[in-house]
Amino acid sequence: MKSRRSFIRTIGTGAALSTVTFSSTTAFASQILSDPGKQQKRIRIGIIGAENSHTIGFGKMFNIDRKFPGVEVEYVWGETEAFARNAMEKGSIPNMVTDPMQMMGKIDALIVDHRHAKYHLEAATPFVKAGIPTFIDKPFCYRTEEGKEFLAMAREVGTPVTSYSSIAQSESTFDIKEQVESMSEISQVIRYGPVELDSKYGGVFFYGVHIVQPLLFMFGDDVEKVKISRDGKNGNATLVFHSGLFATLIFKSLAYGWETFVETEEGLIELKSRVEESDPAKNYADMVEMFRTGKEPRSHESILKCVAVLEAMERSASSEKWEKVVL
Repeated sequence: MKSRRSFIRTIGTGAALSTVTFSSTTAFASQILSDPGKQQKRIRIGIIGAENSHTIGFGKMFNIDRKFPGVEVEYVWGETEAFARNAMEKGSIPNMVTDPMQMMGKIDALIVDHRHAKYHLEAATPFVKAGIPTFIDKPFCYRTEEGKEFLAMAREVGTPVTSYSSIAQSESTFDIKEQVESMSEISQVIRYGPVELDSKYGGVFFYGVHIVQPLLFMFGDDVEKVKISRDGKNGNATLVFHSGLFATLIFKSLAYGWETFVETEEGLIELKSRVEESDPAKNYADMVEMFRTGKEPRSHESILKCVAVLEAMERSASSEKWEKVVL
């Protein structure tokens, strides 16, 4: 088994945060960077998707609680009119559109928030091509190959795009990562969290992103293969990293919340954050920072590797055999 320090050095760049600022060819970013006062100007957000309660939460945060002065949700499109009107009422969102394209030219940033990831990239594509900075709620997409094509397109046109689990992009997870990096040796990881293997919103993808993406960020994203064992809706997963690290994921079905344990020479240790969460939370602040400056908080590679692991887990949920992670 490699030492913890050696392991961290060899996990590659995928788990590292990207702080890439787009070049001057990027219409949005160049305007921001050439005019520092631009950061203080109003940002009008449009949201595609209203079935998810997150949309109401965005409206409440930006429009009611005004956690980010000058940043407001102006438009919403819902999968049904009822979903959209509910989000408008509870999130104080002033405008509903019957076609997402009606938002084009009227917004400065986009949030895509479908419950099923298979709808995300198609909805986001025309806006990204038009240079609108876009946050895609978890999970980013449903198929790795589609994600590759989409992110290549975003890079080519120079539009900032990001996506992440709110659990992964939190002060707590960042602090735990620092703790992990200081440990001498870890033989295995055990992580608990809610997962619905048969969710109609994409099976393991729907909640699985919250258990997988923080794991990859804390311990590296060089997962080689995965295996799910299950009995009906109950199950767990084993992940094997190229480094030799083993991770066991226990899928909760009766409780909420996430916990992570590691085995070291001192025994089994629960990793707990030493810091308080900020208000507004880091995941929201990083999203708004990208809207304002064009800086992506996560590398495209790290986003794709999470999708690739989830896709392998989906296959294993059906086969109950080892499935390789293909990126």
